[in-house]
Amino acid sequence: MTKTKVFHELHHRDTPLVLPNAWDFGSAAMLVAEGFPAVGTTSLGVAAGAGLTDGAGVTRDETLTIATRLARLSVPVTVDIEGGFSDDPGAVADYVARLAEIGIAGVNLEDGRTETSLAVPGQQAEVIAAIKAVAPEIFVNARIDTYWLQLEQESTLSRADAYARAGADGIFVPGLSDPAEIGAVVTAVPLPLNILYLTTGPSVAELAALGVRRVSTGSLLYRAALAATVDIACAVRDGAPVAGGIPTYRDVQYHAR
Repeated sequence: MTKTKVFHELHHRDTPLVLPNAWDFGSAAMLVAEGFPAVGTTSLGVAAGAGLTDGAGVTRDETLTIATRLARLSVPVTVDIEGGFSDDPGAVADYVARLAEIGIAGVNLEDGRTETSLAVPGQQAEVIAAIKAVAPEIFVNARIDTYWLQLEQESTLSRADAYARAGADGIFVPGLSDPAEIGAVVTAVPLPLNILYLTTGPSVAELAALGVRRVSTGSLLYRAALAATVDIACAVRDGAPVAGGIPTYRDVQYHAR
């Protein structure tokens, strides 16, 4: 069975797919070593690691570079491509087809366009349809940014319907955390629902009970790694104890090969 087919099946199990989001090969390899059956990328981690801005459509090359590296992993990989890095559905489809060719199993495609605007649903549906026309096997996770950007929340279900009709394989509504609202989306949408894990939101077990099929960590792991980096550097400088549990040089060297 191909990694792409495995990835599709991971969305239709009794328990949700907990998808950790990596930012380079080393972080992804360590997550695979911990037994996670699939790995995603975080666009914030990829952008910040390259000294670029997330969500601005400027990390096309960097995203392809990390995708090419992560395709070596033994598990399925899904890649966050922001809004597709182009306004042309054909150009987005060609980019995703390239990802599929190198062995990427899925993409995350968002309909947020700026911090204050969303794509027109019909136009976003055209992009999804174009992708599925050239790469029908790849898992398209259609991200709806109505809750993330606090815009047009009343259009969430109609957007989900349009994207599903266009061929999306999953629906992602980051920022949605109210159990009743999550349950309503699960009931209304025929595709697996992806929720962004929030430290102040429902647990994975609670999300599972609501019918959520995928739980992503988003940029959480990357931000936590940055916090740990600064904390340890300050501890060394200030003569404070350094936290334990840090992988050894050999651990990282072994998994990153």
